[in-house]
Amino acid sequence: MKTDAAAANATPASRGRFALYLDLIRWSRPAGWLLLLWPTLGALWFAADGWPGWHLFTVFVLGTILMRSAGCCVNDVADRDFDKHVKRTAQRPVTSGAVSVKEALTLGAVLALLAFGLVLTTNRLTVIWSFGALGITVLYPFAKRFVSVPQAVLGIAFSFGIPMAFAAVQGQVPALFVIALLVGNLCWVLAYDTEYAMVDRDDDLKIGMKTSAITFGRFDVAAVVTSYAAFLSIWAAAGASRALGAVFFGAVAIAAVQAFWHWRLIRSRTRDGCFKAFRLNHWLGFTVFAGIAAGYALR
Repeated sequence: MKTDAAAANATPASRGRFALYLDLIRWSRPAGWLLLLWPTLGALWFAADGWPGWHLFTVFVLGTILMRSAGCCVNDVADRDFDKHVKRTAQRPVTSGAVSVKEALTLGAVLALLAFGLVLTTNRLTVIWSFGALGITVLYPFAKRFVSVPQAVLGIAFSFGIPMAFAAVQGQVPALFVIALLVGNLCWVLAYDTEYAMVDRDDDLKIGMKTSAITFGRFDVAAVVTSYAAFLSIWAAAGASRALGAVFFGAVAIAAVQAFWHWRLIRSRTRDGCFKAFRLNHWLGFTVFAGIAAGYALR
């Protein structure tokens, strides 16, 4: 009876711990991994010239979720002393002390290993690229201390799925096409993560954090709009080179309308407007990907 009672008492505690881990990896806020997923899947469709098959689709969807979750663990450990000075992040599990540094790093390592297990089901070149993805994931949180526009480093991290997709499908990485997709996606990351940085600009100035919102200063909104335009132009050109047709360009046009709406949200630089624009970016990315998938399906 005592054993049963102890087990019953332990259950709520374990559930509470699990909830903290879910909070640590932002499980209730899927926008982060969706921002990473859509360009990765777009590249997968480009690489396969259409539907890539269930194996690679599953590998890249689950791998994206796992690696983004691992990145959150590393990021929160690296930023724990900064986050406590920012209202929006002060109650994150590691920052508040609810989850220890050791726990967070252990969870991040387990998630990264699970993602690596998925990569092992592909091919050698993809495995090699995965080490670069892991390295930049670990490096990014510390870039905010030294790089004036750390969003560019994040853009590289969030673009590693693109060459990995080509490696997995084709066993090679066609340089020019992949570089174009990488540059375009980096511009999109710069756009939405600058919006995100605009939310915390005042706090970041106080604690000495470097962000694109601070570096761009009064040109922040112009930089965001220019970055959106570059992303959509480059990926539109990529789709045109694959003859994806009117449905694809219709999707790009809808994405451009969304980018215009985001400009309206951020032009007054309010915290609520900037954060809303950031949170809704995954719909812009989904629209472009949907155009790619539909273009191939109807080609």
